[in-house]
Amino acid sequence: MCNQHYTPFNNKEKHDEEHEKWTRRSFLQALGLAGSGSMLLGGNILSASSPSPLTAALEASENDNILILIRLNGGNDGLNTIIPAYDFDRYANFRPKIHIPFNNLTRLNDAFYMPKYMENLEKLWGEGGMKVVHGVGYENHNMSHFSSSDIFASTDVNNRTNTGWMGRYFDNHGDFSNYLLNPPSDPAAIQVGNIGNLIFQGDDVNYAFTINNVTELERIAEEGVVHSLSDLIPDCTYEEQLYFLRGAANTTYEYSGIISNAFKAAQNSVEYPNGSLGRQLATVSRLIKGGLGTKIYMVSIGGFDTHSAQPERHQNLMTEIADSVDAFYQDLEAGGHHKRVLSMTFSEFGRRVYENGSFGTDHGTSAPMLLFGPGMEGQGFIGEHPDLNDLIRGGNLKTSVDFRDVYASIMSEWLCIDNNLVSAALNGQTATLLGLGLTCSSSDNTTIEGEGPIVDGGTPMPDVIEPPTPEFENATSFEHFPSYGEDKNVYVNYTVPTAAHLVIKLYNILGQDLGTIVNEMSFEGQHKVNITEAAKKSFNRGQYIYSISYNGKNYSKSIVLS
Repeated sequence: MCNQHYTPFNNKEKHDEEHEKWTRRSFLQALGLAGSGSMLLGGNILSASSPSPLTAALEASENDNILILIRLNGGNDGLNTIIPAYDFDRYANFRPKIHIPFNNLTRLNDAFYMPKYMENLEKLWGEGGMKVVHGVGYENHNMSHFSSSDIFASTDVNNRTNTGWMGRYFDNHGDFSNYLLNPPSDPAAIQVGNIGNLIFQGDDVNYAFTINNVTELERIAEEGVVHSLSDLIPDCTYEEQLYFLRGAANTTYEYSGIISNAFKAAQNSVEYPNGSLGRQLATVSRLIKGGLGTKIYMVSIGGFDTHSAQPERHQNLMTEIADSVDAFYQDLEAGGHHKRVLSMTFSEFGRRVYENGSFGTDHGTSAPMLLFGPGMEGQGFIGEHPDLNDLIRGGNLKTSVDFRDVYASIMSEWLCIDNNLVSAALNGQTATLLGLGLTCSSSDNTTIEGEGPIVDGGTPMPDVIEPPTPEFENATSFEHFPSYGEDKNVYVNYTVPTAAHLVIKLYNILGQDLGTIVNEMSFEGQHKVNITEAAKKSFNRGQYIYSISYNGKNYSKSIVLS
């Protein structure tokens, strides 16, 4: 049972109900029934004729650094991951049955230790390739698995935003203005599992090439297709139809062949653990060494919801992480790629400080994030470890580092993303750079203001910033957005800073040209065009794409006609 003080879910029925709702939500998102309204498979639009331009994933950063997000699904117990040796007695008193004995710990420095079963990380730590960010979370932490997962993905602590921090980065990058009709050669992000996660969700599309599990990833990497066509039953009455449907689904995954080519161009140089995480990282390593241009990967390992029998379960999970990460960096080093790959663990929340009556811990608040990679140039600890003498509601740890500061630091200091785009990715919220010692770090403890520029000691922005209403006052660059009238008409709005010839075309979701809406010299100022009126014909209800050519550049956006 959960501990009696565990207020968010003090009965098993409610806890199970939340899991059931999330399962339905993930399923609907996988089919595309919750979102744009188009039918998708694995996050990509289903097309029997050709790969859809809406499968586009966009290249992200201005250097060759790579980021690996390692999701610890279920809520990792940070207090049994990084142990405060200076307060060991108090830690052990809170957890008389599940604490890790001092003689089973490995020293990181005089103040902090980690369990001996994670000792395969000692080499990374000793060579300056590991950092720990203490007490990561947010104020008034939501201890629901799925609400908190959305918060970590969207950066909106009030959970009102349906886009993710990386999705908004892609949305706001000027070079990606025509991504719907001009996809890049390589996927910008690859996500294994966690279909319902919002991290890569933009306004119109999820930018990640999403694969349900490691087995599917391995099959795609080996065969270059999503569904095997070699295992059909010869005498099956519906063999021909099934063959067609599987083939149609395979064409949906535009990048399958590219992923497969990269995978086959390289080999693993070390033996990986046989668990799910080891297999995922082994495949990712081959993709990196094989020259795939993807900048961001998200892998995951589940099982961290340790309400009961935690000691053995948590030991197995953290051993798998330590062994897999160690093998991953040894493998990358053999190919000379280790210094350009940074890995970061994250989880939706930590666990309660005190143990419950089932040899486990209940949902908590803050927890450490672990960073791995020789590119950090030095091991160490970031932020203050939460004080075990100063707990908050229900016996929880205070937050010492806001998770959005970690995101901002990674984006600015590792991916070298312009700070205006970092601010946009964080929904205009202020974030403090942590000084992680990464390649692109220019200074420590600076602040990214909600309006964009870096200044010192800025005033924090409100927790929730509503998406701004597009305005064209004093516009100095071309801007555009769709709008929907009460008369059910759909409009394209655009501002022209300098008079030039302008063309607007309409496409269906397969990228087929449906005709020209505007083709004229457009003068400086604001313009608005009714799509169906200008086209002089009606369209079936559904999703479309408009594309604008202006002054030598192309812009596109998704719309829904009804």
